[in-house]
This record gives sequence, C-alpha cells and structure tokens, in this order.
Amino acid sequence: MKFHFLLGLATCVILYGCDLNQQPLPALTSSPFYGDIGMREGTLWFQLSGNGDARDILLEVWNDSTEVKIYRPTSAGLANCYHVLAHDLMPGQSYNSLLTCNGHDLSDTLKLHTQVLWQYREDPPSFKIATGSCSYINETKFDRPGKPYGGESEIFETLAQESADAMFWLGDNVYLREADLGSIHGYIHRYNYTRSTPEIQKLLSSGVHYAIWDDHDFGPNDCDGSWIHQDWAKRTFDAFWANPESGLPGAPELNTTTFLLNDVQVFLLDNRTHRVNHGMGGEKRQMLGTIQMEWLLNGLRNSRAPFKLVAIGGQMLSDAAIYENFAQFPEERAYLLEELDRLDIRGVVFLTGDRHNSELTKFQLPQGNWVYDLTVSPLTSGSYDHTEEPNTLRVEGTMVGVRNYATLEFSGPRKERVLKMTVKDKQGEQLWTRSIHAGKRHVLSPE
Repeated sequence: MKFHFLLGLATCVILYGCDLNQQPLPALTSSPFYGDIGMREGTLWFQLSGNGDARDILLEVWNDSTEVKIYRPTSAGLANCYHVLAHDLMPGQSYNSLLTCNGHDLSDTLKLHTQVLWQYREDPPSFKIATGSCSYINETKFDRPGKPYGGESEIFETLAQESADAMFWLGDNVYLREADLGSIHGYIHRYNYTRSTPEIQKLLSSGVHYAIWDDHDFGPNDCDGSWIHQDWAKRTFDAFWANPESGLPGAPELNTTTFLLNDVQVFLLDNRTHRVNHGMGGEKRQMLGTIQMEWLLNGLRNSRAPFKLVAIGGQMLSDAAIYENFAQFPEERAYLLEELDRLDIRGVVFLTGDRHNSELTKFQLPQGNWVYDLTVSPLTSGSYDHTEEPNTLRVEGTMVGVRNYATLEFSGPRKERVLKMTVKDKQGEQLWTRSIHAGKRHVLSPE
C-alpha cells in the first residue's frame, strides 16, 4: 500500500511542477475499501486526513471491455469519511478502480468484483468469507496500566493472504477507552487509530468488508440501550463502514440490515440498541426486541438461501447462562428457537464474537433441523480457553483459546451446497475444520 501524505510546498514544486499557489494533494488516512457490492454496483469507502478537500477527487473504474467510468464521492461525512457509489456495472465482472485527484493517483489500484447473475442460469459460484472479532490495538497513553491487552497484529496480514471474497467484522472492531466515551471526537479518534494500523492496510484493500457492532463499538463495557450516547456510536459506525443501508420500519435507529452474497442470505443484527439488561427480569429483559425479532424471523422464513448467516455480537446457542450470551435472555432465546422450528427454517448459522475464544455450538430442533453458532474471537485482544465453561451444546474439539480467525467456504451444486468452516491461528495454521451439508438436512461432518 502506498500512502500519499500531505507534501510540503517544495516537494509539490519538484514532483508536480506546480506553481507556488497550487494546493498539495489531499492525503488518505488508510487504505480505501469496498463494502456492499452487488451485481451492478459497489460502494467504496475512503477518508481524507485533516481538512483534506475531496472536490477534485474521482473514482475511476474500468476493465478490458469497458471504457473508464468516472464517479464522484458524496459530500463529506463525519471525520472526513466519504462513500463513492460505482454504478451501472455488469454482473460477474472484475474491474480495476483507482482514486485520483487532478490526474494524480491517490490510491493503489483496487479490485472490484461484481456478484454473478447465476440464478436460472448455472450453479452458484464457490466463494470464501473470512471472519473474526475483538480487535484491540494498544495505545499506551489511554490503555489501562499493566500488561498490554492487545497484540499480534500480524494476524491481519495473515488474513489478507487468505484472498477471501469478503471479510465479516463481528463486533468489538474498535475498543473504546474510558477517555473516548465523553465525546464523539473520542469515538472518531478510536476509529482513526484502529483504522490506521499498518498491518491492517492490505486486508482492507482486498475483498469486501461488512461489519456489525458489539459493546466496545457502541459504548462502555457490557452496555445496553440505556447508553445515552448511542447516537455517537451510530454516526461513527455509518461513517467508517460501507454496509448496506441499515434500520428497520419503526426502528430506524437499529444497526440492522440484510443482503444476498451469491446464494447466501446474510443478516447483520444489532444486539445493543434495544437491549434491556438481563438483570431487569423476565418481563423486561431483551437483547433483540420485538421489532428486530419479528423482522428476522420473517426474513429467514422468506429466504430461499441454502445457508442463512446471522451475524450478531454475542453467542446465541450456548446454554451456559454467563456473561452476555443469549442464554441470559431465556425468554427470547426460547421464542426464537421455537419459531425456527415451527416455521421449518433450515440452514441457520449464527456468526458471533465477543467471548475471546472460538467454538462451534449446534442444536437440533424438535422437527429435526439443525441450528449452528460459530463463535470466532479474538483477533488481537486478550484470549482465554473456556473449555471448562458448561456449554453442553459445544461441538467436541472446537474450543480455541488463542488469537484466531475463521474462513467459511461455500461450494457445490445449487441443491447440494456445502459450507466448510475452518478456524486458524495467527499464522494461518488450521486448528479445526467442520462442514455442513445443505443437501443432507444441514448435517455437520468433521473433515
């Protein structure tokens, strides 16, 4: 990745032959990246440092069969973040793209791969998702005293080598510190500091990036809907990510959305905004809330996808009612599982983070359908082995207590799709793998 930091006046004269009145080029804070890519369009995120001006910045998109298409960014968002919508593209095409300013390159060439129009024509394509949660980047002056909580950021470089089609960030993607929580500028600082990590740049520049939040992106540790500054969380999240548009009818504040990634339906859920602390008792406690719960069930029931990935910050299936997992909300948990069974919804795989360990949990509904929960944590924050934790639904041999990430590979004919899940350590060494076979009632098998 080449960075274009603000150049001094003498450098401007030497490199560009500009006169003394010409302004230096704006500088990018980190690698731009794509989010929310469909069959005909894709959204690029970038951020300018300082008071950089984007009025002359263009996104150029092209491939061997098309002329260069030119797109302009939207007006500046929070923290000088911009989104650029590249539209009127063709399905299943690979494009080159580049940010430029007055004829000069601002970024390296980025790849944009539109989704394939496979429906009614061919089998869905094979593709790979990488995923993980809990990214703590040390900053001594704001961290708690003692041993640093974060480390081993080279895991991001390992992730980049996976060349995944998409990266799912499963919450705690930044860790707000006590000094950050008093102002929206603190939120912005934490995103800026995390996003500028050198080891993360190549990962950002490859594939597509989607994200959810958990407590450390939202507010204080273990916070819920009572957090007074949740609007700061939403504004910074929307500025620094390029997710599909979020919000539900009657609840625009929810950080919730859904989209298709090839033949997989993805649901990104919000486990904070409508959360009521589990200590409030059975009649009040909730994690999803009625609006989000009914929207999710309706969307799952309507989906024809063989696999339905539901990304949410906290564990959903573990029956160990400790910390912040869904078992602390037994009424909602029971209702969700009962409705999944009653509606005969198949192929549900929860993708969760938060726990600073990874494990796979499975549960068979009364009518025979299986539901899975793949917990993937942490990337760079502290890690713990929770083997002794009483989760009776844990798949044997899947507890991982070191920093790690996971890949999800989808392959096979349309009616016989297979999801292969692999958990790897910071060097990319395989720790375990399991596969779910959609054509066999989503039965799990070891490799």
